[in-house]
Amino acid sequence: MSVETHTISLNTEGNGDIHDITGMVKDCVQDSALSHGIATIFTPSATSALTTLEYEPGCVQDLQRFFDEIIPPDRVYAHNQRWGDGNGHSHARAALLKSSFTVPFVDRQLILGTWQSLIFVDFDNRSRHRELIVQLLGE
Repeated sequence: MSVETHTISLNTEGNGDIHDITGMVKDCVQDSALSHGIATIFTPSATSALTTLEYEPGCVQDLQRFFDEIIPPDRVYAHNQRWGDGNGHSHARAALLKSSFTVPFVDRQLILGTWQSLIFVDFDNRSRHRELIVQLLGE
């Protein structure tokens, strides 16, 4: 077994900004020396997350609305009272998803469903530069 580590750089708008990272992860796999294995994508951030979604405007809008409804930004959050940075809702939203996601690959191709895209969501309350880690394990 071999391990390779790659990075993906993103500039985001924050506030639930959603990016389709499928192509960038595919590039990491195709540029690697590995043909079979697993790709783990990790966001080293407490206010962003990874998941899958059919990446089309309706689904993107539905997901953003869902988070606004269940974790609205205008509530009182203890985090905001302690730190005064106004992103308490961002931390709570990110905690509902996950900071990493693993996908198998075979013959340098990610194994995803027909409409399944890998997405990165930046929940912070401001624009950010993010560096995602893509670690490949395989042969």
